[in-house]
Amino acid sequence: MKELNLLNYVAGEWVGENEETFDITNPATNERVGTMPNGTKEDVLAAIEGAQAAFEEWKVLSAEERSDYLEKFYQRVIERQEEIARILTLENGKPLKEARGEVLYAASFIKWYAEEGKRVYGRTIPSKGPGQRIQVMKQPVGVIAAITPWNFPAAMITRKLAPALAAGCTFIVKPPKETPLTAAKLMECAEEAGIPSGVVNMVVTPNEAFSETIQQSEVVRKLTFTGSTEVGKLLMKQSADQMKNISLELGGQAPLIVLDDADVEAAVEGTIASKFRNAGQTCICANRLYVQAGIYDEFVSRLKEKIEELNVGNGLEENVDIGPLINQKGYEKVVRHVEDAKEKGADIVVGGQGQYEAPFYEPTLILGAKENMLCMTEETFGPVVPVQKVETEEEAIRLANDTPFGLAAYYFTENMNRGTKMAEALDYGIIGWNHGAPSAAQAPFGGMKQSGLGREGGAEGIEAFLETKYLSIGIKS
Repeated sequence: MKELNLLNYVAGEWVGENEETFDITNPATNERVGTMPNGTKEDVLAAIEGAQAAFEEWKVLSAEERSDYLEKFYQRVIERQEEIARILTLENGKPLKEARGEVLYAASFIKWYAEEGKRVYGRTIPSKGPGQRIQVMKQPVGVIAAITPWNFPAAMITRKLAPALAAGCTFIVKPPKETPLTAAKLMECAEEAGIPSGVVNMVVTPNEAFSETIQQSEVVRKLTFTGSTEVGKLLMKQSADQMKNISLELGGQAPLIVLDDADVEAAVEGTIASKFRNAGQTCICANRLYVQAGIYDEFVSRLKEKIEELNVGNGLEENVDIGPLINQKGYEKVVRHVEDAKEKGADIVVGGQGQYEAPFYEPTLILGAKENMLCMTEETFGPVVPVQKVETEEEAIRLANDTPFGLAAYYFTENMNRGTKMAEALDYGIIGWNHGAPSAAQAPFGGMKQSGLGREGGAEGIEAFLETKYLSIGIKS
């Protein structure tokens, strides 16, 4: 595929042709795959102005009309699935089969909210007397700004964009510098679908320039962010001055528990599915395993076999299961976590080696993990599985909840009674019971504690872009 030299998309125009550009490289090869212009503060201001102008017309369209636009948008993404997936792999590194799956996942949010927008209902409430009528209306929040991450460069945009548009809002996204080409291709699909100028906008610009401009704007009424808890806290503080509506999907530290009555094969398959997608670079991937003593030996033996079967390589090559880490910083964190575990007495039974030049790291199994190890207390964001043996389910729950984060958790048990109690006891917003891949467009996604505010996906996802208005009507008798 030839190099892609793409532009920012502002108020229906492709802009930045004369601006300074930066390179986007393939993390598997360090080769340049394209360029993008460094968006300016003026570009962000123009996007805000365009989004505000478009909002006045977009918000008054019927739900059916907005649905028709989203259906056309969905069709364009589906028609261009292979092209977008290849670009996604080139700039992100994930295996092509995963990239194809992500594009379909991204499209599923557009499809879902094309229908869900028709189900934004108000209600009538019984009043205290015959002279009053009470109504509740739902109306769009307004202009939305979104900051999205590199690990799911398509899906993390559409999970925000689709419900925003369905609700009647207009949208400005700042994708990351690591993966802006995928975002630009989504903007092309929106344009081809005929979505009016200014309804969707994209500006790739430094984080500080974007967030400061957005936060100072009275026009932008909501900020939605997916990323680290540290940055989320900063954005939340900045939003206070304008009292902006804010949604935050932040860091995770997901535990995976295997109880002694689990189906071993199902638990192993679930662990592989959760841990190694995108080389472990997902916010809900299993970060630490707690395995009950009665099943420990059988489980880790089978898990070791499955990990040894995984192939590492360039995501565009056949039969590759694990691509590179996104950059050297990510690679160095994985190395630091593995070395810390070794120094503190853990056994590295599979993997444990990397390649610095292109940031590949072997899928790694660590046994004898303890609470004081970095891999058990921090989000590794890499293909590393630390396992700690536990004696009881109560111990597993205590260790699982011993974190300030609460995004996702997993457990495996065939006992309905134990499983029900586990679901209620774990302090997490997303829980997989005998299932390692819980994400779905029709289900709410979000965390508890320091893993964020609000939910994306499902009926809850569109509520985040709606205001509730109460109307009290006096009626003459």
